[in-house]
Amino acid sequence: MNKQKTNILLALYKAGENGLTEKDIVKTLDLPKKAEKRLEDDLDGMKKFGDITNKKGIWRLKNSDKYFQATITRVTPRSGFMTDESGELPIEYFVRGRDMKGAIPGDVVLAKKISDASEERRNPEAVVFAVLQESENLLTGIIVAEGNRFMVMPDRLCDEPLYIAKTGVKQLHVGDKVAFSIKKRGERHFDHTVAIVDSFGSAENAKSSAEAYMLVNGLHTEFPDEVLAEASKIDTDELDSEEVDRRIDLRGEPIFTIDSADTKDIDDAVSITKVNDGYKLGVHIADVSHYVKKGSKIDEEAFWRGTSIYYADRVVPMLPKQLSNGICSLNPNVDRLAFSCLMEISADGLLKSYRFEKTVIRSRVKGVYSEVNKILDGTAGDAIKEKYSKVIERIPVMRELAEILEKNRINRGAPDIDTQESKIITNDDGICIDVKVRERGVSERIIEEFMLMANNAAAAIAMKHKFPFVYRVHENPTAEKLTQLNETLTALGVNPEGITENSKAGDLAKILRDNKDSDKYIVINRIVLRTMMKARYCEEPLGHFGLVMPEYAHFTSPIRRYADLSIHRILTDFVYALSNEKLNKKYTKFAAEAARRASDTELSAVRCERECENFYMAEYMKNHVGEEFEGFISGVSPSGVFVALENTIEGMVSVKSLPLGEYDVQHGVILTGAANGKTYTVGEKVKVKCISVNVNGGFIDFEFI
Repeated sequence: MNKQKTNILLALYKAGENGLTEKDIVKTLDLPKKAEKRLEDDLDGMKKFGDITNKKGIWRLKNSDKYFQATITRVTPRSGFMTDESGELPIEYFVRGRDMKGAIPGDVVLAKKISDASEERRNPEAVVFAVLQESENLLTGIIVAEGNRFMVMPDRLCDEPLYIAKTGVKQLHVGDKVAFSIKKRGERHFDHTVAIVDSFGSAENAKSSAEAYMLVNGLHTEFPDEVLAEASKIDTDELDSEEVDRRIDLRGEPIFTIDSADTKDIDDAVSITKVNDGYKLGVHIADVSHYVKKGSKIDEEAFWRGTSIYYADRVVPMLPKQLSNGICSLNPNVDRLAFSCLMEISADGLLKSYRFEKTVIRSRVKGVYSEVNKILDGTAGDAIKEKYSKVIERIPVMRELAEILEKNRINRGAPDIDTQESKIITNDDGICIDVKVRERGVSERIIEEFMLMANNAAAAIAMKHKFPFVYRVHENPTAEKLTQLNETLTALGVNPEGITENSKAGDLAKILRDNKDSDKYIVINRIVLRTMMKARYCEEPLGHFGLVMPEYAHFTSPIRRYADLSIHRILTDFVYALSNEKLNKKYTKFAAEAARRASDTELSAVRCERECENFYMAEYMKNHVGEEFEGFISGVSPSGVFVALENTIEGMVSVKSLPLGEYDVQHGVILTGAANGKTYTVGEKVKVKCISVNVNGGFIDFEFI
């Protein structure tokens, strides 16, 4: 379709049901006199083709309900996806590469639906007619040489190198990972010319790929100057004496923190006392909202970032280090302002009473998970015992209460999802030298249980007093997903007893318990997790399916999450006796905006952490090409079989290396169709050889032995 026909469609789309006369079209398109004859030909041709209609001289789109505006979300060399968010629920469309009109992620386009979703394709299909709003998003690629000219091979946009119109200030080398913008657009992706925005060094280094990913996805590692200027004014270890006098003084209490050894942004501390009828538990959280005021530059930046991002050896903090590692961090042996949740818990683990108080605390020790675990299992040496001497008698009490709380959670029917997280180990140069399963010991579970109690109390007080809030919600799985879980478990040879379209959390928990000793347990965990909805933030208390709690929020990490900072701000005014009327007026809109932004940035951070981990895993496997490994089939698709190794690294066996056949996926877990009858089932133990690695893309290729 030529450019004028595209412009005609666009004009008629904007005109809607009113349509346009031929004179209107001439005026709208600002056509010269000599172009009117061609306009007549184009209109007649488009009418014959069925794109438009003419009734009493008024031109309109035919089947106008099939046209819509959408935003391009993903592009590959052969296809793309776009999302229409005009309805109650967003709809994602598949677009063939030849129908993309050169659109890139972030472009707003005029599109036409051409088919519904089918068994072959989960998404309805559409074509792009015109780019309505050009995105300024950056893209990534690798510098290649074409003769004596440098060009850039995009990572995902197309599989032909693009002409570089502007190289920027850095010297370029073949193999460099770069970020680029579209300088001049063509009708197809490979017709674009580009400008290099930044170069990150060799694409064979995971660090380069991760830095490029951060830049093109708008995840800034540096803070603006005005934010740093504000932070420098707060950069002190001295507390305001007047503020200290206004607070409850808990500096005499045996309060301490437990975190990973390398944690620098410590936002939670605990205290515990056993009493005759139960326990007194204190969860003391860094009072970030005291320092980060609404409307400040720091607050605006924190809202935009939404969360801290952690990958490999890097932290991209939500707050400047002067706060996150300094005055807000609950470092040992210094006074810190805190927001404390003080709870009384019965001997059987029920929350009898709770209150939130502004406090000043002094942590006795910076506890480390691995060291506390040694105290708990009796293997701690004298040095560790001496380090924890001021709080060591509290640690067994912590375990005692946590075991009661964990038992209660299981009795409520909460599924105990046991996901394996990766621990990326790098050397001084930032190169990945090992990948391990992140250990989760007894002390980690203790802190999790205590944080759950405080989070539950925060949501409960907001629901009780009915003021605006940001809740952490986890909705029930859809009937479709539960039905699919039943079918998937059956296909794996697992008894799906109790799994129906009306299943509760306890039914999922039972499946996990019944298969705890199964060699398919890890896979069943993954499938159950995929069945559940993604948790999100919401201004309405919709409950938490996975925890089986009607009231839940995130209160315990305001250094790292804006949702937590938001509710600290609200709870502060509640504690200082602001009326419900004023709370509603001040925070109703804010709670909705904060919830929406926190949800969006959390998804973005999770994608970033996953993608960056893939770069580092590929970098590690670069030194293990040709070696053999044991693993299990973690997923199947028409293009191949995914295999996970014991250390959590995952690679793919391409269908091209499998026996000849017409392959198809059954129930999402079995790949069938090999001419020799061989099938590949998720959970199957296998041996593979690593045959190639692409650090730049984060891809690892295996073949079966």
